[in-house]
Amino acid sequence: MEKLPAQMTVIGISKPGGPEVLLPETRAVPSPGAGEILIKVAAAGVNRPDVAQRSGSYPPPPGASDLPGLEVSGEVVALGPGALRHKLGDKVMSLVAGGGYAQYCIAQDAQAMSVPPALSMLEAGAIPETLMTVWHNVFERGALKPGETLLIHGGSSGIGTMAIQLAKAFGSKVIVTVGSQDKAAACLKLGADRAINYKTEDFVAEVQTATNGAGVNVILDMVGGDYIERNYDAAAIDGRVIQIAFLGGPKANVNFAKLMVKRLHHTGSTLRPRSNADKAAMVTAIESKVMPLLREGRIKPLMDSTFPLEKAADAHRRMETSEHIGKIVLAL
Repeated sequence: MEKLPAQMTVIGISKPGGPEVLLPETRAVPSPGAGEILIKVAAAGVNRPDVAQRSGSYPPPPGASDLPGLEVSGEVVALGPGALRHKLGDKVMSLVAGGGYAQYCIAQDAQAMSVPPALSMLEAGAIPETLMTVWHNVFERGALKPGETLLIHGGSSGIGTMAIQLAKAFGSKVIVTVGSQDKAAACLKLGADRAINYKTEDFVAEVQTATNGAGVNVILDMVGGDYIERNYDAAAIDGRVIQIAFLGGPKANVNFAKLMVKRLHHTGSTLRPRSNADKAAMVTAIESKVMPLLREGRIKPLMDSTFPLEKAADAHRRMETSEHIGKIVLAL
């Protein structure tokens, strides 16, 4: 193994604000603690929570790195005490609680997954956060079953494009909402059964038509706001609505009688504050259920664009246009 340098380049948040506050800094290369590994980063995924953290509305959990970046791929270059799953030189991809926008990043040994040969390191850097979010929310919380119908808002996002592929691979029908024809075409190509343009179509009416009036069984929603009541209208009896973000705002006026009449479940979660044990359990489930699909190349992240680490601000600008289709990644 090469000798580790003492210093590394990272992208810090100089103060809360727009993309321009993301600035390169020099920091000491961290040392892995108990149950941790150090990854020489090849690629770091860019996610909506990074944007929220940069603007000051999503602080890192206690003990986590103050640097943005929730997922990385790369090579294991140091092992902390008790890190037994991976060895030096292994190519891994991992969820991290922060610190991904850097040349070296600490990860929990139990949260890192081996990169299958079917994936490039850039693709691997685009997987852990979206995959774990989709797996936990759609399949664990939402209990989506084969033959059921999933409605995904923001179908062309990193989360949406992963959710389409997983739901189809497990035998479900998929309807998505998108904001353009390009996005609709990308979702249909990935396997979505129907793409609704929310700018020109009413998704509740379109869902009722597409399901012969039955509604959808599971809804993955990152919008919130006035979508909350409309989700209740679009849901089937015993439907499950899963909230993973509130891009349209966390408050709404809702007729909650619909919850009772349809026996709906409305739940939600965030990944970052979850315990290491919870995240490790998700990884274990993913390794048995999803890894075979990744190894066979049946599921791959849809890649939108790649930026060098120093151009992290441009990557955030791209995300904030909402024109991206799939994942934005920083390459080192």
